[in-house]
Amino acid sequence: MAFLADRTTRIKPSATMAVTDKARALKAAGRDVIGLGAGEPDFDTPDNIKEAAIKAIRDGRSAKYTAVEGIAELKAAVARKFKRENELDYKPSQIIIGTGGKQVLFNAFLATLNPGDEVIIPAPYWVSYPEMVLATGGEPVSVQTSIEEGFKMKPEALERAITPKTKWLLFNSPSNPTGAAYTRSELKAITDVLVRHPHVWVMSDDMYEHLVYDDFAFFSPAQLEPRLYERTLTVNGVSKTYCMTGWRIGYGGGPEPLIKAMAMLQSQSTSNPTAVAQWAAVEALSGPQDFIDKHNKIFKERRDLCVSMLNQANGIRCPKPEGAFYVYPSCAGTMGKTAPTGKKLATDEDFVTELLEAEGVAVVQGTPFGFGPAFRISYATATAALEQACARIQRFCGNLK
Repeated sequence: MAFLADRTTRIKPSATMAVTDKARALKAAGRDVIGLGAGEPDFDTPDNIKEAAIKAIRDGRSAKYTAVEGIAELKAAVARKFKRENELDYKPSQIIIGTGGKQVLFNAFLATLNPGDEVIIPAPYWVSYPEMVLATGGEPVSVQTSIEEGFKMKPEALERAITPKTKWLLFNSPSNPTGAAYTRSELKAITDVLVRHPHVWVMSDDMYEHLVYDDFAFFSPAQLEPRLYERTLTVNGVSKTYCMTGWRIGYGGGPEPLIKAMAMLQSQSTSNPTAVAQWAAVEALSGPQDFIDKHNKIFKERRDLCVSMLNQANGIRCPKPEGAFYVYPSCAGTMGKTAPTGKKLATDEDFVTELLEAEGVAVVQGTPFGFGPAFRISYATATAALEQACARIQRFCGNLK
């Protein structure tokens, strides 16, 4: 359609949203479908957080516009969180509250990217990363990792990818979609490269920071390497850890001029995030945190279940991730085989389409994440459903000819 802007042709719809919508439609039509596409906890928002939102409504604190970049109370809570958990000192003027972490990332790109500017993104990556770069005029530069390397970018690969046009490294640990998380020494090797290239800024997406297992110790780049502090935007949110995906609150801390520019753009687009959700987020960051360990114990059990069962499926290879709530199995061993419908599997999209048709299990193909043939499973779902889904995947793979 000639009326539409060229930028709409540069980006693609979200594959994860598409799978979730398809599973929802099939369920509504009466199909027995287990949806493993959505990246959101199946736990409910903790009661103290819900009560804080209700109190804000009753106290009349949710009916008016707030400051564009967030209420002072939430920015203070974010500053305390950064100091307490990441040893990062941010003033209120260095903090912005957005409508989810996605808006914070998008506004940062919109505020900084000129045509031709490059953003390095390790692959596999969250499907929205390259699309946000493209939508805001930049050029995504994918750095491939491997299953043998635990889906972690090597410092040599980062060094090779940096050019005079590089503006950002977009870094996500623990990762969506692989769950891979960088140890202190692995991250130090990455930050050492960045120190040598002062024109490259770091966008650190720490959304899965608290979802780590087996005594893994999390570090954020600017925390580990203070010399990167003045050129790092540290992004986080309440969606995953606090089971608040629908509340849509994310936040970022970084250099004041960048935050100011992001706030200006936000003032001309969405304005402030929803007031009642901001008050709920204050309680999330400031209230009891003991439920996190309880949730993580369940997530770890689910991870181990998935890894064990999927590695018993013919043609599937599933590494054990350090964090988040995803596994990212390779289905390379099923390529060239024939599904019960007679379809010969040539791509991971074929694999997930035939799996949904034959067994009613909805997963996301790996290609939109920049690495295939593979697929992503979110194990943030009921354990019984997860076990049944893995058994169905085993059966599907066993029926391939």
